Amino acid sequence: MVNKDQVKDCLDRRWIVLVPNHRLCPQVNLLEGPIQDCRDLLSWMHNGGFEKALPPEVAAQYPLDLDHVFAFGTSSGGMLALCLGFAVPRPVAGIYDMYGPCHFDDPFWTSRLPHVADKLPPNLSDGFISQVYKESPVPTTGGVSLEGQATGAPNFSDPRVAFAFTQIANGRVLDVVMPSKEWSKVDPIRNITPSFPPTFIAHGTEDKMVPMSLSKGLLKVLRQNNVHSAMVEVPNEGHTFAGTMKVGSTTWELQRQGFDFLESLVSRSG
Repeated sequence: MVNKDQVKDCLDRRWIVLVPNHRLCPQVNLLEGPIQDCRDLLSWMHNGGFEKALPPEVAAQYPLDLDHVFAFGTSSGGMLALCLGFAVPRPVAGIYDMYGPCHFDDPFWTSRLPHVADKLPPNLSDGFISQVYKESPVPTTGGVSLEGQATGAPNFSDPRVAFAFTQIANGRVLDVVMPSKEWSKVDPIRNITPSFPPTFIAHGTEDKMVPMSLSKGLLKVLRQNNVHSAMVEVPNEGHTFAGTMKVGSTTWELQRQGFDFLESLVSRSG
């Protein structure tokens, strides 16, 4: 689900790009599954695992700069990127969050979304959608995330797709990804301190899956804590716009400011 043009932009900056998969909810909760998997990856990198995994000829051409490990993600990936800024031994050096969920006690997260409910077929049974709990092993790939990011039109013959869209439509996403409701452990906005990594946010003005107001709230808290941060509002774009934007478009140029922001952190520290 990562835009290949964004990957190329990073490669053109002589960055090494890792695109990991992680275990998917609801068989594992948000903290013990996706967040922990991403934190394990970060620890693996900082503890020498990535360096050992590189072929010698690659390592010689691209010397690793572990002082500038950045995290980037869209939608749920944006939230996971933010979670590499707290509760880890060594946080990332910078974060680019594109329309990532946060502020999990906001009333939006328990609100029914009619525009999603209208897409649901009438014959979905609880027995059918609950098949996601029986998948073994816990999957790390899928065509949809609980924030509604899909590769193409929703395939409601897939229990995982049907499950995800049903939870989204009825305001139950957080109930199934974190049943314990321990928001202090997973909500980025509750974990911002003055030592939080520099953060850039991009959000579409027409986003109906993760309201832009949530990102604005996050930016406010970042600035209250004097964290180096910035945000760009992308006009006329809804959720997951990164998947369809074209190189050279206004949207492309605006979101690219996030990578420029990360690149500026290298020179700031130099």
